[in-house]
Amino acid sequence: MGRLDRPALGMVLMLGFCATAPFSDAMGKIAAQDFPILQLVAIRFVVQAAILVPLVWVLGQSWRMSRLGWGLTLTRTLLQIAGIWLMTKGLTYLPLADAIAIAFVMPFILLLMGHWILGETVGPRRMAACAVGFVGTLMVMQPSFREVGWAVLYPLAVAFVFAAFMLVTRRLSAEAEPMPMQATSGLMALAGLAAVYLLLPDAGPFALRPVAGHLPILLAMGIAGTCAHLLMTWSLRFAPSATLAPMQYLEIPMAALIGLAIFGDWPNGLALAGIGVTVATGLYILWRGRAA
Repeated sequence: MGRLDRPALGMVLMLGFCATAPFSDAMGKIAAQDFPILQLVAIRFVVQAAILVPLVWVLGQSWRMSRLGWGLTLTRTLLQIAGIWLMTKGLTYLPLADAIAIAFVMPFILLLMGHWILGETVGPRRMAACAVGFVGTLMVMQPSFREVGWAVLYPLAVAFVFAAFMLVTRRLSAEAEPMPMQATSGLMALAGLAAVYLLLPDAGPFALRPVAGHLPILLAMGIAGTCAHLLMTWSLRFAPSATLAPMQYLEIPMAALIGLAIFGDWPNGLALAGIGVTVATGLYILWRGRAA
Protein backbone atom coordinates (compact mmCIF):
# COMPACT_ATOMS: atom_id res chain seq x y z
CA MET A 1 0.00 0.00 0.00
CA GLY A 2 1.63 3.24 -1.11
CA ARG A 3 1.75 6.52 0.71
CA LEU A 4 -0.34 9.49 -0.36
CA ASP A 5 1.71 12.53 0.61
CA ARG A 6 -0.69 15.47 1.04
CA PRO A 7 1.00 17.68 3.66
CA ALA A 8 -1.92 20.10 4.17
CA LEU A 9 -4.33 17.27 5.00
CA GLY A 10 -1.72 15.66 7.25
CA MET A 11 -1.36 18.93 9.16
CA VAL A 12 -5.13 19.29 9.66
CA LEU A 13 -5.33 15.74 11.01
CA MET A 14 -2.39 16.39 13.33
CA LEU A 15 -4.17 19.50 14.60
CA GLY A 16 -7.11 17.26 15.53
CA PHE A 17 -4.70 15.03 17.42
CA CYS A 18 -3.32 18.05 19.31
CA ALA A 19 -6.84 18.94 20.47
CA THR A 20 -8.01 15.48 21.56
CA ALA A 21 -4.85 13.96 23.08
CA PRO A 22 -4.58 16.43 26.02
CA PHE A 23 -8.26 15.87 26.85
CA SER A 24 -7.64 12.12 27.09
CA ASP A 25 -4.60 12.82 29.31
CA ALA A 26 -6.74 15.06 31.54
CA MET A 27 -9.33 12.30 31.99
CA GLY A 28 -6.49 9.88 32.80
CA LYS A 29 -5.11 12.32 35.39
CA ILE A 30 -8.51 12.43 37.12
CA ALA A 31 -9.04 8.66 36.94
CA ALA A 32 -5.53 7.93 38.28
CA GLN A 33 -6.70 9.21 41.67
CA ASP A 34 -8.95 6.14 41.99
CA PHE A 35 -7.44 3.45 39.75
CA PRO A 36 -4.07 1.70 39.30
CA ILE A 37 -2.41 3.06 36.18
CA LEU A 38 -2.10 -0.35 34.52
CA GLN A 39 -5.88 -0.79 34.82
CA LEU A 40 -6.36 2.59 33.14
CA VAL A 41 -4.07 1.48 30.31
CA ALA A 42 -6.12 -1.71 29.94
CA ILE A 43 -9.40 0.25 29.91
CA ARG A 44 -7.96 2.56 27.27
CA PHE A 45 -7.32 -0.43 24.98
CA VAL A 46 -10.67 -2.08 25.79
CA VAL A 47 -12.43 1.04 24.49
CA GLN A 48 -10.12 1.23 21.48
CA ALA A 49 -10.83 -2.37 20.49
CA ALA A 50 -14.57 -2.07 21.22
CA ILE A 51 -14.85 0.94 18.90
CA LEU A 52 -12.55 -0.02 16.05
CA VAL A 53 -12.89 -3.79 15.63
CA PRO A 54 -16.63 -3.59 14.73
CA LEU A 55 -15.95 -0.58 12.47
CA VAL A 56 -13.29 -2.48 10.55
CA TRP A 57 -15.72 -5.35 9.93
CA VAL A 58 -18.65 -3.08 9.01
CA LEU A 59 -16.53 -1.04 6.59
CA GLY A 60 -15.04 -4.19 5.09
CA GLN A 61 -11.44 -3.05 5.54
CA SER A 62 -8.65 -5.56 5.21
CA TRP A 63 -6.75 -6.98 8.17
CA ARG A 64 -4.06 -8.24 5.83
CA MET A 65 -0.44 -7.29 6.56
CA SER A 66 2.95 -8.63 5.65
CA ARG A 67 5.12 -10.37 8.22
CA LEU A 68 6.99 -7.10 8.59
CA GLY A 69 3.67 -5.34 9.14
CA TRP A 70 2.71 -7.66 11.99
CA GLY A 71 6.11 -7.18 13.59
CA LEU A 72 5.87 -3.41 13.31
CA THR A 73 2.34 -3.48 14.75
CA LEU A 74 3.56 -5.44 17.78
CA THR A 75 6.44 -3.00 18.27
CA ARG A 76 4.06 -0.06 17.93
CA THR A 77 1.66 -1.60 20.46
CA LEU A 78 4.40 -2.08 23.06
CA LEU A 79 5.55 1.51 22.55
CA GLN A 80 1.98 2.78 22.89
CA ILE A 81 1.46 0.86 26.15
CA ALA A 82 4.73 2.24 27.54
CA GLY A 83 3.94 5.79 26.44
CA ILE A 84 0.44 5.84 27.92
CA TRP A 85 1.69 4.36 31.21
CA LEU A 86 4.57 6.84 31.49
CA MET A 87 2.41 9.87 30.72
CA THR A 88 -0.35 8.86 33.12
CA LYS A 89 2.24 8.19 35.83
CA GLY A 90 3.83 11.59 35.22
CA LEU A 91 0.44 13.29 35.45
CA THR A 92 -0.01 11.98 38.99
CA TYR A 93 2.86 14.34 39.97
CA LEU A 94 2.70 17.18 37.44
CA PRO A 95 0.09 19.64 36.10
CA LEU A 96 -1.23 18.72 32.65
CA ALA A 97 0.44 21.56 30.75
CA ASP A 98 3.79 21.05 32.53
CA ALA A 99 3.90 17.32 31.80
CA ILE A 100 3.06 17.82 28.12
CA ALA A 101 5.55 20.69 27.85
CA ILE A 102 8.37 18.55 29.25
CA ALA A 103 7.43 15.74 26.86
CA PHE A 104 7.67 18.19 24.00
CA VAL A 105 11.31 17.67 23.46
CA MET A 106 9.76 14.82 21.42
CA PRO A 107 9.12 16.72 18.15
CA PHE A 108 12.73 17.86 18.09
CA ILE A 109 13.89 14.27 18.69
CA LEU A 110 11.45 13.09 16.02
CA LEU A 111 12.69 15.63 13.48
CA LEU A 112 16.26 14.41 13.88
CA MET A 113 15.29 10.72 13.93
CA GLY A 114 13.15 11.16 10.80
CA HIS A 115 16.12 12.74 9.08
CA TRP A 116 18.79 10.28 10.25
CA ILE A 117 16.79 7.03 10.31
CA LEU A 118 14.17 7.44 7.56
CA GLY A 119 16.20 9.77 5.36
CA GLU A 120 13.42 12.37 5.28
CA THR A 121 14.37 15.80 3.96
CA VAL A 122 14.60 18.48 6.63
CA GLY A 123 15.20 21.92 5.20
CA PRO A 124 16.84 24.74 7.14
CA ARG A 125 13.56 26.64 7.59
CA ARG A 126 11.78 23.68 9.18
CA MET A 127 14.81 22.97 11.35
CA ALA A 128 14.85 26.61 12.46
CA ALA A 129 11.10 26.57 13.12
CA CYS A 130 11.45 23.41 15.20
CA ALA A 131 14.27 25.03 17.20
CA VAL A 132 12.14 28.13 17.85
CA GLY A 133 9.26 25.90 18.92
CA PHE A 134 11.62 24.09 21.28
CA VAL A 135 12.58 27.42 22.87
CA GLY A 136 8.88 28.13 23.33
CA THR A 137 8.51 24.72 24.98
CA LEU A 138 11.23 25.58 27.48
CA MET A 139 9.47 28.86 28.25
CA VAL A 140 6.20 27.03 28.91
CA MET A 141 7.83 24.24 30.87
CA GLN A 142 9.79 26.21 33.46
CA PRO A 143 9.26 23.61 36.22
CA SER A 144 10.81 24.00 39.62
CA PHE A 145 12.94 20.89 39.59
CA ARG A 146 13.40 21.19 43.34
CA GLU A 147 9.64 20.75 43.73
CA VAL A 148 9.03 18.21 40.95
CA GLY A 149 12.26 16.22 41.37
CA TRP A 150 12.65 12.89 39.63
CA ALA A 151 9.04 12.96 38.36
CA VAL A 152 10.22 14.98 35.33
CA LEU A 153 11.80 11.75 34.07
CA TYR A 154 8.38 10.33 33.22
CA PRO A 155 7.42 12.88 30.52
CA LEU A 156 11.04 12.94 29.32
CA ALA A 157 10.82 9.18 28.80
CA VAL A 158 7.50 9.73 26.99
CA ALA A 159 9.34 11.98 24.53
CA PHE A 160 11.70 9.22 23.43
CA VAL A 161 9.04 6.48 23.44
CA PHE A 162 6.57 8.44 21.31
CA ALA A 163 9.26 9.63 18.90
CA ALA A 164 9.98 5.97 18.20
CA PHE A 165 6.21 5.26 18.14
CA MET A 166 5.61 7.87 15.45
CA LEU A 167 8.48 6.65 13.30
CA VAL A 168 7.17 3.07 13.49
CA THR A 169 3.66 4.36 12.67
CA ARG A 170 4.97 6.25 9.66
CA ARG A 171 6.69 3.10 8.38
CA LEU A 172 3.66 0.93 9.14
CA SER A 173 1.31 3.33 7.35
CA ALA A 174 2.67 1.93 4.08
CA GLU A 175 1.65 -1.59 5.17
CA ALA A 176 -1.83 -1.16 6.67
CA GLU A 177 -4.90 1.07 6.79
CA PRO A 178 -5.07 3.28 9.91
CA MET A 179 -8.27 1.77 11.34
CA PRO A 180 -7.26 -1.92 11.12
CA MET A 181 -3.82 -0.92 12.42
CA GLN A 182 -5.34 0.70 15.52
CA ALA A 183 -7.82 -2.15 15.99
CA THR A 184 -5.04 -4.72 15.80
CA SER A 185 -3.00 -2.74 18.33
CA GLY A 186 -5.98 -2.73 20.67
CA LEU A 187 -6.37 -6.51 20.43
CA MET A 188 -2.64 -7.13 20.87
CA ALA A 189 -2.51 -4.86 23.91
CA LEU A 190 -5.53 -6.57 25.48
CA ALA A 191 -4.02 -10.01 24.93
CA GLY A 192 -0.72 -8.95 26.51
CA LEU A 193 -2.31 -7.17 29.46
CA ALA A 194 -4.72 -10.06 30.06
CA ALA A 195 -1.71 -12.39 30.28
CA VAL A 196 -0.10 -10.06 32.84
CA TYR A 197 -3.24 -10.01 34.97
CA LEU A 198 -3.57 -13.80 34.79
CA LEU A 199 0.03 -14.28 35.91
CA LEU A 200 -0.10 -11.61 38.64
CA PRO A 201 -3.69 -11.37 39.85
CA ASP A 202 -4.52 -8.76 42.50
CA ALA A 203 -0.87 -8.03 43.23
CA GLY A 204 -0.07 -4.41 44.04
CA PRO A 205 -0.27 -2.33 40.85
CA PHE A 206 -2.08 -5.22 39.10
CA ALA A 207 -5.10 -5.10 41.42
CA LEU A 208 -8.39 -4.39 39.65
CA ARG A 209 -10.94 -1.97 41.03
CA PRO A 210 -14.66 -1.78 40.12
CA VAL A 211 -15.45 0.83 37.49
CA ALA A 212 -19.06 1.50 38.53
CA GLY A 213 -19.55 5.22 39.13
CA HIS A 214 -16.50 6.14 37.03
CA LEU A 215 -17.74 5.12 33.58
CA PRO A 216 -18.19 8.65 32.14
CA ILE A 217 -14.57 9.62 32.85
CA LEU A 218 -13.18 6.24 31.77
CA LEU A 219 -15.19 6.25 28.52
CA ALA A 220 -14.18 9.85 27.78
CA MET A 221 -10.54 8.90 28.34
CA GLY A 222 -10.77 5.87 26.06
CA ILE A 223 -12.80 7.50 23.27
CA ALA A 224 -10.66 10.64 23.16
CA GLY A 225 -7.45 8.60 23.24
CA THR A 226 -8.66 6.32 20.46
CA CYS A 227 -9.70 9.26 18.27
CA ALA A 228 -6.42 11.07 18.97
CA HIS A 229 -4.21 8.20 17.91
CA LEU A 230 -6.37 7.46 14.88
CA LEU A 231 -6.01 11.08 13.77
CA MET A 232 -2.26 10.91 14.34
CA THR A 233 -2.02 7.66 12.36
CA TRP A 234 -3.98 9.15 9.47
CA SER A 235 -1.82 12.29 9.51
CA LEU A 236 1.35 10.20 9.14
CA ARG A 237 -0.12 8.57 6.03
CA PHE A 238 -0.33 11.93 4.32
CA ALA A 239 2.77 13.79 5.54
CA PRO A 240 6.33 12.95 6.63
CA SER A 241 7.11 13.01 10.34
CA ALA A 242 9.58 15.86 9.76
CA THR A 243 6.74 18.02 8.40
CA LEU A 244 4.37 17.18 11.27
CA ALA A 245 6.88 17.41 14.13
CA PRO A 246 6.79 21.20 14.64
CA MET A 247 2.98 21.20 14.41
CA GLN A 248 2.74 19.06 17.51
CA TYR A 249 3.87 22.03 19.59
CA LEU A 250 0.27 23.24 19.28
CA GLU A 251 -0.66 20.53 21.77
CA ILE A 252 0.88 22.68 24.53
CA PRO A 253 -1.56 25.63 24.34
CA MET A 254 -4.38 23.11 23.95
CA ALA A 255 -3.22 21.43 27.15
CA ALA A 256 -2.98 24.79 28.93
CA LEU A 257 -6.59 25.63 28.04
CA ILE A 258 -7.84 22.18 29.07
CA GLY A 259 -5.84 22.41 32.31
CA LEU A 260 -7.45 25.76 33.07
CA ALA A 261 -10.96 24.51 32.32
CA ILE A 262 -10.70 21.27 34.31
CA PHE A 263 -8.06 21.82 37.00
CA GLY A 264 -7.93 25.60 37.30
CA ASP A 265 -4.23 25.67 36.31
CA TRP A 266 -3.07 28.67 34.29
CA PRO A 267 0.47 29.39 33.07
CA ASN A 268 2.28 32.51 34.32
CA GLY A 269 3.55 35.34 32.11
CA LEU A 270 6.66 33.57 30.82
CA ALA A 271 4.67 30.45 30.05
CA LEU A 272 2.07 32.49 28.18
CA ALA A 273 4.86 34.04 26.11
CA GLY A 274 6.10 30.53 25.35
CA ILE A 275 2.62 29.48 24.27
CA GLY A 276 2.59 32.45 21.89
CA VAL A 277 5.90 31.30 20.42
CA THR A 278 4.64 27.75 19.91
CA VAL A 279 1.40 28.92 18.26
CA ALA A 280 3.34 31.26 15.96
CA THR A 281 5.68 28.43 15.04
CA GLY A 282 2.78 26.12 14.23
CA LEU A 283 1.10 28.76 12.07
CA TYR A 284 4.38 29.37 10.24
CA ILE A 285 4.73 25.66 9.51
CA LEU A 286 1.15 25.60 8.19
CA TRP A 287 1.96 28.56 5.93
CA ARG A 288 5.15 26.92 4.69
CA GLY A 289 3.29 23.70 3.95
CA ARG A 290 0.61 25.58 2.03
CA ALA A 291 3.20 27.54 0.08
CA ALA A 292 5.06 24.33 -0.81
